Amino acid sequence: MARRSRSRTQPPSARRSAGGAGDRSTANSRSPSPILELLVVFVLVFVAQGLTAFAGVMGALFVLAPPLSTNPWTIVTSVYAHSGLGHLLSNSLALLVFGWPVARATTRLRFHVFFAIAGAIAGVAQLVLTGTLAALPIVPVAPTAGVLGASGAVFALLGYLVASNRLSSGLASLVDVPNWLSALVFVGLAVALTLATASPGVALLAHFAGFLVGALAGRARVLAVGT
Repeated sequence: MARRSRSRTQPPSARRSAGGAGDRSTANSRSPSPILELLVVFVLVFVAQGLTAFAGVMGALFVLAPPLSTNPWTIVTSVYAHSGLGHLLSNSLALLVFGWPVARATTRLRFHVFFAIAGAIAGVAQLVLTGTLAALPIVPVAPTAGVLGASGAVFALLGYLVASNRLSSGLASLVDVPNWLSALVFVGLAVALTLATASPGVALLAHFAGFLVGALAGRARVLAVGT
C-alpha cells in the first residue's frame, strides 16, 4: 500500500496519484488468490466426478485417454480431476506449498493459464511417451489407459520455482553456465524427483514432463510481470 505523505505542500495531482495507487493495491489485496480458486475448482470437479459416475460418463468427461481425438476436452478437464480423496488432498497440499510463491510473483491470469497448459502437456506426454515406449520390444512399459490429476501441473510449479528463484538466478549471473549443462541439471532433477514419487498407479512421465516444462518456463521467466 502506498505510504501517505506528511507534507502539506504536496500538489493535489500528486495526492490523487498516490490515492489511486493505494486504491489499486487495496483492490489487489482483496482479490481472491488463484491458489484458493484452484482449490475450489478441484472440489467442484471432484463432486461433479461423483455425480457423473452414476451416469457412467465420468471417464468421458474427466479422464484423458487415447486416442486424444475422441474426447479432446479431457486434455484440460483431466488436469482438475482426481482419482480419489487421498489424491485430491495430496495434490492440494502440494499446490499450496509450491504454487503459493509462484502465484505471488505473477498475475492470476498468467498463473491459471500456465497451470492449465503445463498440466495438459504433462498428461498428453504420459500417454504419448508410454505408448511410444510400449511399441519398443526391449522396453517393459505398458501404454497408459487413462490419466487424470493435477500432479503434472504441480510438478511444473516446482520446476518453475527451482529455475526462477533468487538463488539459481544469482548463481547464473555469477557463473557462466553453458546451456547444455543447465539442461542436463534440469533433466537430472526431473529424473530424481520422478523416481522419488514412484509408486503403483502414478503417472511418472507426467511428473517428469511437468517438471521440465516448469523449469524451462522458469528459466525464461514467462510468469514474471512485465514480460
